[in-house]
Amino acid sequence: MLRIHFTDVDLARTRLAPAPDPLFEITASLHRFQSRRGRWAYAGWYHAARQRMRERELERAVRSVLLPLYPRAAYFPDFLTPVDAVNGLEAGLEAILATPAARVREEIGILDRTVGAPAWSRHLGEYTARKELAGVLRAYHETVVVPHREHVQARIEAERAARCRGLLDGGVEGMLAGLGPMLRWRPPVLEVAYPRQAEDRDLHLNGRGLTLVPSYFNWGEPVAYADPGLPPVLWYSLLHEPEARRPVADDPGRSLTNLLGRARAVALRAASGGATTGEIARAAGVSPSAASRHATALRDAGLVTTVRNGPTVLHTLTPAGASVLRAALRTGADQDTTGTPV
Repeated sequence: MLRIHFTDVDLARTRLAPAPDPLFEITASLHRFQSRRGRWAYAGWYHAARQRMRERELERAVRSVLLPLYPRAAYFPDFLTPVDAVNGLEAGLEAILATPAARVREEIGILDRTVGAPAWSRHLGEYTARKELAGVLRAYHETVVVPHREHVQARIEAERAARCRGLLDGGVEGMLAGLGPMLRWRPPVLEVAYPRQAEDRDLHLNGRGLTLVPSYFNWGEPVAYADPGLPPVLWYSLLHEPEARRPVADDPGRSLTNLLGRARAVALRAASGGATTGEIARAAGVSPSAASRHATALRDAGLVTTVRNGPTVLHTLTPAGASVLRAALRTGADQDTTGTPV
């Protein structure tokens, strides 16, 4: 277990990352290839990703370069997931290239002592070797992560909306209390359930605050830097639902017919600002069970995404849902307002 110790100053400086961390999503997606845990939640992505890697002849590079550097184990090098990556892939890759050679060699040494490091990784202290690694990471990201980017972004935005609800209701402590089953807030300590093979340890923030980074591809294994001297960051997993509940990609027409009618149009509008099932019910003037059915139809059409927020669920728009709503509102503005349902 990891125990993160907060002061009042740390609570004030704790924040939620504004977007997915592309380098950590690379890391976590590589872990998905090394484990069958949670495979049901990524089944469609898993098969498509393997196919794309074969088509682009990336499988050998993934097996020989990336998987040995990113083992699903108690340790992988901190320099591979720099905090700068929350500003985008290129910013993260530049941070990898700028890592001091001595630190790179030290962390590769820890990897070697922990689970074993490939012989070639000892050259990563050299800039040219890291430049080659950056090229492989960029190709992998483009092939495996980018095609799934909109879905990842929608899930991250839904998670942010849920955490913001906790922040509004109970401040930063309310946000920390709602982080999920792998993280437990026991003031002034956040207890993080680490993988079994990791040793128990304490992390004292000492006024630095904490950056929370939700991750789509992480599966039940929260991760923080091994080096307590680095900026405090905690990557944690989203809660997933079976892919059978996700949009049916080959039959969008049938799914979108579920949107016809006033109640679902109201539900779509309500979800634009994040809405619970009860709030949708009140806005549409229907029962909670009917609101739940409307939300399910919107979710199955790929227009909203749903995330649990304590005892309730929060519905927010996906990029597709936002586009549909914008188009509907734009069309309505160009016509006479007659009260016709969207």
